[in-house]
Amino acid sequence: MTDLDALLARMTLDEKLAQLGCVWCSALIRDDDFSPGAADRWLAHGIGEITRIGATTGLQSRERAAFANAIQRYLVEHTRLGIPAIVHEESTAGLCARDATQFPQAIGLASAWDPELIERIGAVIREQMVATGARHTLAPVLDVARDARWGRVEETYGESPYLVSRLGVAYVRGVQGDLRNGVAATGKHFLGYAMSEGGMNHAPVHFGPRELREVYAEPFRAAIAEAGLSTVMNSYSSVDGLPCGASRAILDDLLRGELGFQGAVVADYSTTELLMTHHRVAGTKGEAAQRALEAGLDMELPQLDCYGTPLKALVDAGKVDVALVDRSVRRVLRLKDQLGLFDDPFVDEGASERAYARASDRALAHEAAVKSLVLLRNDGALPLVADARVAVIGPGADDVRLLQGDYSYPAHTEIMQPRDDSGSLVEARGRFAAGPYYPESVTPLAGIRAIARAVTYVKGCGIRSTDTSGISEAVAIARDADVAVCVVGGRSGLMPNCTSGEFRDVTDLALPGVQQQLVEAVVACGTPTIVVVVSGRAHALGWIAEHAAALLYAWLPGEQGGAAIADIVYGLASPSGRLPISLPRAAGQVPVHHDARAGGGRSMIYGDYVDAAASPLYPFGFGLSYTTFTYTDLRTDDAVRTDEGFEVRLRVTNTGARAGTEIVQLYIRDEVARVARPNRQLAGFARVDLAPGESSTVRFTVDPTVLAYYDEEMHLVIEPGTVRVMAGDLEATLYVDGPEREIAPNDRRPTAVEIEQ
Repeated sequence: MTDLDALLARMTLDEKLAQLGCVWCSALIRDDDFSPGAADRWLAHGIGEITRIGATTGLQSRERAAFANAIQRYLVEHTRLGIPAIVHEESTAGLCARDATQFPQAIGLASAWDPELIERIGAVIREQMVATGARHTLAPVLDVARDARWGRVEETYGESPYLVSRLGVAYVRGVQGDLRNGVAATGKHFLGYAMSEGGMNHAPVHFGPRELREVYAEPFRAAIAEAGLSTVMNSYSSVDGLPCGASRAILDDLLRGELGFQGAVVADYSTTELLMTHHRVAGTKGEAAQRALEAGLDMELPQLDCYGTPLKALVDAGKVDVALVDRSVRRVLRLKDQLGLFDDPFVDEGASERAYARASDRALAHEAAVKSLVLLRNDGALPLVADARVAVIGPGADDVRLLQGDYSYPAHTEIMQPRDDSGSLVEARGRFAAGPYYPESVTPLAGIRAIARAVTYVKGCGIRSTDTSGISEAVAIARDADVAVCVVGGRSGLMPNCTSGEFRDVTDLALPGVQQQLVEAVVACGTPTIVVVVSGRAHALGWIAEHAAALLYAWLPGEQGGAAIADIVYGLASPSGRLPISLPRAAGQVPVHHDARAGGGRSMIYGDYVDAAASPLYPFGFGLSYTTFTYTDLRTDDAVRTDEGFEVRLRVTNTGARAGTEIVQLYIRDEVARVARPNRQLAGFARVDLAPGESSTVRFTVDPTVLAYYDEEMHLVIEPGTVRVMAGDLEATLYVDGPEREIAPNDRRPTAVEIEQ
């Protein structure tokens, strides 16, 4: 281990400030190669991090490793202190880099309700990053998302703080591994980012301290306490007027004080500058730097700006205590030490390719895609038989680009690619030029063609286009087929032509363009129509849900998405996905979610709106299978106390003719409390694989801390009283006896699950 205090004592102010900053990797490139001259300019005093070699360039794995080594060699050999840098990347749906495995987007992974799967995916991300010298990922997104208008819902694990917590913990464990040989994960965006005004990106959020802690901070707390989360990224939003990137109450008192976080806080890109231009809480870059540093923002990303010359001037003038700088520098150095960079910052360039293009990783991407698909409606049309004549229709049927989420490499690099004055792409030159460079991918059309004996295809319309001229041809091929498969949805990304993703918020949750019109025309011709939605958006699909023969939600299923869709459509796999977020009836209904507090979720006194039901079109946790399941024998412990865990047991049986997977979901409800509690709160879940006629007993051991809530005085308490437990169509009540207990936030424990034959 490095003596960090001794190292810090040797550092000049310039060297300290450099550790709090970052440099775009592209700034170090000249004549299509690493430039020592550019490094002399940008790295003279060292640097904290290097921004996104993978997500910025078109380099393949061996070239990325060589570029990272060149940067580290310069820092070690040509700077006074020889401190290596940390290279950071993105990896919401797989490493955002050329040739990396592209898994389903996070909302699809959440639909699998499978922490073990996500931990395995995290391990692949770790291996591919470490092989190329990247040791810090700006993932996972731990925002609890309840507003479908917000473009970044697709990057989240959905609406339940419990589900987001369990999946977030799994991701962090998989990515970080043994940190000395692993990757530092980043929980983002702290805090409340997904519940902004009007579903608009960066907009203010408004909720009280109880909601802030019980819902939005809970996944961060779990990742910190259970998985040792290394870094946290601030939200761009303000909470009750406090910009998260400059709030001591949020970054110091709550994150470090109450939640016990001990790692480094990294800025979401340009946070410090936005304190001036967006929030208007600072008049100069120096003021912005001071406010952020005092609040506990340790590293400025993506480049050294406010924390450079402006902050130095304030320190030199005695207006900012150098001890604040030292506090953050020590956190950055500690992270580098934990990652083992002081001992060896270099990677084996020749071995880097071994972590890529592996059959096992493609198989994992396929498994994840299959588990992510949610069957919402089926009147018996599915599964199809191989000899059925199939008309494949729709803009999502044969476009690999549409399988990708906004932080997948092919989609994300669009923002890096050169364009002419009209906005059109121009040919990128040089080996560093960004993508898209798609991985080996399977579209829905290709997946169906690999199985079906007779397939015709017509696109019908575009994603956002209002051109209806192709609809008549689509109807014509549908009339001549036994079944039509309409693949509709959106385009995820950061560019103006995208319909979901960062910067792409909406007011209308209908399918974009004339896709609904396309589906209506195909349905009207009388051919049974299966609608497959490939989109990061939780669309309002009322007409389709009522009239389609089957409705399959595929989200953004990644490189193996088309093969997975075909497997489900033809019954080679049974659908097992369940919704991690409620699908609304209309945009005017949001936010709509399963765990509304007492008094919420309905309109008094009649319950529904004048023009629609108050319930979601499809609720959280919903999903169909090709078989049926029956729940029986719900039992609970007789004696339950506030200081002891209790068991909830039930029997689940596959009562159909096909093998299948049921996701058993346990909910609780505190019947009487001193503050309004959720009507229905997820408290545990389990994936149960069952053959026809087979049964299993699912045993939940519920820690009493699951029942804790913040009382009127903001004490986190467990109190005696009646609790209802719910699973499937079964309910039971139990009385929790014993004294009222106050606990610390990190005393919370998740529900343990055992499955017995």
